[in-house]
Amino acid sequence: MTNFSDLGLSAPILKALVTEGYTDPTPIQAQAIPHVLLGRDLQGIAQTGTGKTAAFALPILQRLADNKRAAAPRCCRVLVLAPTRELAAQIAESFRTYGRQTGLRTALMFGGVPKPRQARAVAGGIDILVATPGRLLDHLNDRALRLDQTEILVLDEADHMLDLGFIIPIRKIAAMLPAQRQTLFFSATMPKEISTLAGQLLRDPVHVSVAPVATTVERVEQQVIFVEASRKRFLLADILRGAADGRTLVFTRTKHGADRVTKHLEEAGFPAAAIHGNKSQSQRERALASFRSGETRVLVATDIAARGIDVDGVTHVINFDLPNVPESYVHRIGRTARAGHAGIAISFCDNSERPFLRDIEKLIRTRLNVAPTVRQAA
Repeated sequence: MTNFSDLGLSAPILKALVTEGYTDPTPIQAQAIPHVLLGRDLQGIAQTGTGKTAAFALPILQRLADNKRAAAPRCCRVLVLAPTRELAAQIAESFRTYGRQTGLRTALMFGGVPKPRQARAVAGGIDILVATPGRLLDHLNDRALRLDQTEILVLDEADHMLDLGFIIPIRKIAAMLPAQRQTLFFSATMPKEISTLAGQLLRDPVHVSVAPVATTVERVEQQVIFVEASRKRFLLADILRGAADGRTLVFTRTKHGADRVTKHLEEAGFPAAAIHGNKSQSQRERALASFRSGETRVLVATDIAARGIDVDGVTHVINFDLPNVPESYVHRIGRTARAGHAGIAISFCDNSERPFLRDIEKLIRTRLNVAPTVRQAA
């Protein structure tokens, strides 16, 4: 068994890991960290929940600490691109946590908050910048930031970048970076467009692959319940009554659907919060904080937020609407059964969603267990 101490990480980083209770690296960490420390480009196939943030954050912190120098004004030594605000914030927090003993500084850029404060954070130069592509381009166009001295580029959740239409912005950003750099490219799936992008950005990369997207979490008990669309909200309330001590994440396909479900839950006596693209950044942060603390035990989300929600203790994932992209199912249910715990994933399926169910079962190569409805809700 490989330990973090075997991977060439320095004492300050190892101390931070011990403080967080981490002793043994996950497979993606054990495979990736030695190559990243050597400065190699890397292409990783890994879904959320496999520990890939630490797989790039730990060796990057080590490389910067080994070659400490001040970043030039309006420059960053490391640029990490993430598709959503939640994921960007999570990555930045990981860098700060693992690097707390190193003196390295991390800044964050995403939409929904004032630009001047973000510009001030990088004005004197910053070691690590975590950003979403759209807001990063805003700052580049404002000349508040330049990338000509960036040493390391990380693209996280590249396939989700494709889903959100960020491929063209990423190409624009990449064109502003030095040709001589280290690039780390992570994606849960590798569709043709993402494979092409990886080929353009990476030089002689190392390939690592852990838990392909078609592999669902082993500890998740997966069920499907066939139900009429009009009865879903009653069924959801029944399930929540039976899971009163748990923490439940509910997924809908649309933002308006998330708001409707949240309203129905509150009317039924279940404190709930919604998180989606129409919410302001402060609203999204409050909803996540309330869910993490346990004050709110039900969080209703759309797929745009699925990969950025990293909350311990989620006992149930309920697909109120089945996703029309089968890979999203795997990302959704990956929010439970984390850190060695078990979890339950229940999917509601009305007649119109049966084709989505077939696509999901084809992807994961298994049939979901059909569960009876909790009661005949009226």
